[in-house]
Amino acid sequence: MRSRSNSGVRLDYYQRIVHRLILAHQEPVTGLFPASNVNSHAWIRDNVYCILAVWGLSMAYKKIADQDEDRAKCYELEQSCVKLMRGLLMAMMNQKDKVEKFKMTQSPYDSLHAKYSSKNGLPVVGDNEWGHLQIDAVSLYLLILAQMTASGLQIVFSLDEVSFIQNLVFYIESAYSIPDYGIWERGDKTNHGEPELNASSIGMAKAALEAMNELDLFGARGGPASVIHVLADEAHKCQAVLQSMLPRESNSKELDSGLLCVIGFPAFAVDDAQLIHNTKDAILSRLQGKYGCKRFLRDGYRTPKEDPSRLYYERWELRMFENIECEWPLFYCYLILFHAFQSDKRSVEEYASRLEKIMVRSEDGILLVPESYAVPQDLVGFEYQKPGSQAREVVGRCPFLWGQSLFILGRLLQEGFLAVGELDPLNRRLGAQKKPDVVVQVVIIAEDNEIRDKLAEHDLHVQTIAEVAPIEVQPARVLSHLYTYLGRNRKLGLSGRKSRDVGILSTSKLYSLKDRIFAFTPQFADLSRFYIASDNELMIDILKGEINFLKSAWDLLGRPLVTLVLKRIHLDQDKIPLAMIQTMRKLKSGYINGTRVMLGSLKDFLNTSAITDLSFLGSTEDGYPDRLHPDVQTYLDEHLLRSFSNRSTMNLRGGQLRPRTLRRRMSCKGAIKKTRSINVDSDNLGMEGPSPLTERRLSSIVPPPWLQANKQSHVSVFATTPEEGPANSPLHLGNELSVRENIYPVDPHHSRSAIDRRSEFVRQQEMPKILIQRHRAETNFADTEVEELIAMLRETENLEEQGDILQYLVDTQGLDFNTAGLGFKNKSEDNVTPDANNAAAGMLEEGRVVTVRDLLKGLYEKACQQKLWGLVRHTAGMLGKRVEDLAKAVTDLLVRQKQVTVGMPPNNEHTITAPLPEVELRQLIHDAYGDDESTAMLTQELMVYLAMFIRTEPQLFHEMLRLRVGLIIQVMAKELSRTLNCDGEAASEHLLNLSPFEMKNLLYHILSGKEFAVSSVARGNLSIVSCKSSRVSKKSQIGLGDPEGEDALIATIDDRQGQWLRRRRLDGALNRVPRDFYSRVWTVLEKCQGLAIEGRVLQQSLTQEMTPGELKFALEVETALNQIPQPEYRQLVVEALMVLTLVTEHNMVPTLGGIIYVEHLVHKANQLFLEDQRKVQGDATLCCAKIKDGKEQQQAASGMLLCGGAAYICQHLYDSAPSGSYGTMTYMSRAVALVLDCVPKHGEMECAIS
Repeated sequence: MRSRSNSGVRLDYYQRIVHRLILAHQEPVTGLFPASNVNSHAWIRDNVYCILAVWGLSMAYKKIADQDEDRAKCYELEQSCVKLMRGLLMAMMNQKDKVEKFKMTQSPYDSLHAKYSSKNGLPVVGDNEWGHLQIDAVSLYLLILAQMTASGLQIVFSLDEVSFIQNLVFYIESAYSIPDYGIWERGDKTNHGEPELNASSIGMAKAALEAMNELDLFGARGGPASVIHVLADEAHKCQAVLQSMLPRESNSKELDSGLLCVIGFPAFAVDDAQLIHNTKDAILSRLQGKYGCKRFLRDGYRTPKEDPSRLYYERWELRMFENIECEWPLFYCYLILFHAFQSDKRSVEEYASRLEKIMVRSEDGILLVPESYAVPQDLVGFEYQKPGSQAREVVGRCPFLWGQSLFILGRLLQEGFLAVGELDPLNRRLGAQKKPDVVVQVVIIAEDNEIRDKLAEHDLHVQTIAEVAPIEVQPARVLSHLYTYLGRNRKLGLSGRKSRDVGILSTSKLYSLKDRIFAFTPQFADLSRFYIASDNELMIDILKGEINFLKSAWDLLGRPLVTLVLKRIHLDQDKIPLAMIQTMRKLKSGYINGTRVMLGSLKDFLNTSAITDLSFLGSTEDGYPDRLHPDVQTYLDEHLLRSFSNRSTMNLRGGQLRPRTLRRRMSCKGAIKKTRSINVDSDNLGMEGPSPLTERRLSSIVPPPWLQANKQSHVSVFATTPEEGPANSPLHLGNELSVRENIYPVDPHHSRSAIDRRSEFVRQQEMPKILIQRHRAETNFADTEVEELIAMLRETENLEEQGDILQYLVDTQGLDFNTAGLGFKNKSEDNVTPDANNAAAGMLEEGRVVTVRDLLKGLYEKACQQKLWGLVRHTAGMLGKRVEDLAKAVTDLLVRQKQVTVGMPPNNEHTITAPLPEVELRQLIHDAYGDDESTAMLTQELMVYLAMFIRTEPQLFHEMLRLRVGLIIQVMAKELSRTLNCDGEAASEHLLNLSPFEMKNLLYHILSGKEFAVSSVARGNLSIVSCKSSRVSKKSQIGLGDPEGEDALIATIDDRQGQWLRRRRLDGALNRVPRDFYSRVWTVLEKCQGLAIEGRVLQQSLTQEMTPGELKFALEVETALNQIPQPEYRQLVVEALMVLTLVTEHNMVPTLGGIIYVEHLVHKANQLFLEDQRKVQGDATLCCAKIKDGKEQQQAASGMLLCGGAAYICQHLYDSAPSGSYGTMTYMSRAVALVLDCVPKHGEMECAIS
């Protein structure tokens, strides 16, 4: 025996342990580890963790390899790692068809299996017999593969394997939106097989994506073909969702010790040191015990109360597992590694000594890590009484190899055989350190010389697209197309990347392809996409947001580079819009909204930008890696020709108006208007019941159409009164109601008296009910009528009128009706020669089909240019245009635990709880709004803005669980009607005509609760302004240039009245609740049999199933509260619940008794309020407190209180502050004391609610 240094002897001791405990179990054929001696299944996750100790030991030997023997040992250990990693790779490659299918379906049944046979690597259970979808396992494999490759191991041997691993990257790329079964293979903790979004899976996927990015799988020997590419935006989305979830694990698990592997070794997925600290503290304070940590609260696995005969739990039995969950020593191993990486020696020693106390010694004296510790059956009662007091016994496997492997790694670190950097060659542990400020580089390029010269007038010097050559500028969609070639492999049947999305992080790099360099403009600037792209102010706003986003999200080498092309289409009346000039000047100054920027030309930034090589576009499979793939070649050649040529728009103009056509116009006028359904006037928002009042009012003012003076020839067609027409069939009831409140806005060109307008409005009400039927057996008009309409369409200059005519044509003839050749037959008698240039939208061209759809498209493009936003939204809806990012926007909201509802409450509201494909989403929105295209379009638009805000300003959404877009639209209209002092009808008209930028602005003010005023800009457009000074906020700042000056009088009315009502209305519509509201409701529910809200009862049994902080519980409460249609009433119910929580928290009474009807408390508080009002002669004596004999409830039976308060509660109570002697909380507390039997009625009582 040769002499050996002490360290060598100690290492040999560890080598014997690793050999005996770990390597002895490795299957010689596949290299996999079976779960135990009796179970030959090999789990991906456990196998990867098992081999970590072997890898660590091999690196320790490499450092002291002074003798050949040590080098041999090192090599042998390394090859064991390679054997295992390749064994898992083979098992997964056998399921390559699943990887391909999963990219499309993301279905749990198409996922890779979570475990394989250790004997031959084949599947051991069926697709639907196990919760196979565990993204964290595949991610962990990729992460460790990357770390081992970086440490010098050669695991991947061929380019086919490289393309398979590239496809595994696509497999985990959208982890942030795929619910899976997670690290414990359970999904929802009742174990009924429902997958859910798990923070631990998302964190592991984020780590794997970052580790794999630009990694050469052949190590130092590789070339461009063996490099893996990851789109940085996907990793960033995972990060954003992870940060919004922590320290929560999922909907049903409010905390999970499994998160330790995400905030520390091996993933290091969190960049925010504070968040890492909070998550670790939450786990230690709520899950740590004497024998390790519990996996999560109410985890029944292996507890004495678990029924071993079935896999799942009943919902009511989860409560039994509280305080007796098993404790797992594994988590002490994680904590030792966590603190070792933080180089916190004291904590490492503390956990090491704790761990040693609970380890089991084998016969030959080796310390073993057991799987878990459970409370013995006979001690359960004592443990319930005093949690943590009883001794526990080992259950499960011993040694537990996953834990044992991490324990050995911890020992190697503690004894100095390994440095932390060796276990993390990719330096992931440094992610949470502070980074220097990012400088964002901005390049503006002019489309042609003319635009360049226009900019030069403003002292802004830019290059044109031609001048930046040889660098080529392309839109983002080209990049997204090129990325679809990544990972394609014919032999394996793999098709490359499926997602079409390329985010701002991907377009902020330069790309090299052979000897060409490409710069890509960002996706938001792609004009072919959606009408919001034609609003310059909004585009600038989004640009500022994206620059701000780059400041925080950029972590690649080099600086981000944003390339923008200024085109003809951006010009406003041939001038460059002022907003653009101002923004460019700001960019030139070097700072914009607190971000450092540099404005320059592309060639200046070549050396400082990130450059990615698009080498994967070569024809490697055909043996010509240096040549472009033939498909790519043709695509690029075609695209370079077309890339920035503009489409010509259709020409809809015609001759001048002639009186003959005026007659006809009446019938279509307001056709668009009738589709609107935003209801503002009725004071209880959301209540869209048929109101007898309005119907009567209309019919009494105006004689029926057939008695009216101007008997035109065509009226007879329309003269179906409601009684005869189809409007009473249940099918049309919805439309009937939505038509109710609408008056056509006064055309600026015609000034008619109000009565005139009113009568015309009613005439429209009665006439076109027939129009709404879209599927008609035959048309009611002879062709002549259509002819006349189309002739009129050609002649009118007014786009609104064209819109009405086309709406009418769509309703009667359908979108695909061919209009070619119509509208010319009475040309001769009018002596007008058809003008060839004016080819009336091509209606002249013989034989060419011009459908109504084509005409609509032309109108849509014109309306976009002229910025008539109401018309743009409506025609976009009719054409079925969709917001490109709609599905993505909804996903962005959902994955941050915000559910979305569309439609108007209470009847038409649809809740979206899981990401849906684009088509289904649009169908759902369409169903929710029926024929109201404008509001359906607005809904899609608002969802996109909400998603923008939640990405950039998540704090706006605190304490909000559901975003109810329908209610938000109503509140926006209501706020406009309040600020503009106009009726709801005009307000919804103004709302739909706001430019996208102002719409986003208004939404922001409503979300943030800031005061705003409205000022008018050119062409009747409104602009939303923040009120900074208190003086402004009292008055509304409108001057719509009214000649009579009446507005000026109204505008000075004090705005302070209605402040609390407005606040409650906003909070109610946004579903905002006080902090910790849901967990406090849980404590109330524990003390009573149930809470009834608007007919929904929350049963006490919910507390048996769910823990107080569980998101599932919060959603139950939210669903009950959402039954209440009026936002302000909902807020009072929330306040009543808060008073109940105070009663329970101060332990005033042992129990609250039976089912509590929360609305009774609110109504009781209202009665007490009215009594007080009578005593002090308050404002309410003018309405609800007026009648002394208490008949006010009967008076209100007609549906409205005198003051218009919702749900029979006086308006003045809604408008009272919560605190103070006349505040709502005071009345609520008194109501609680009166209504609940458990509160003593007499005698002294300590009042803790002050």
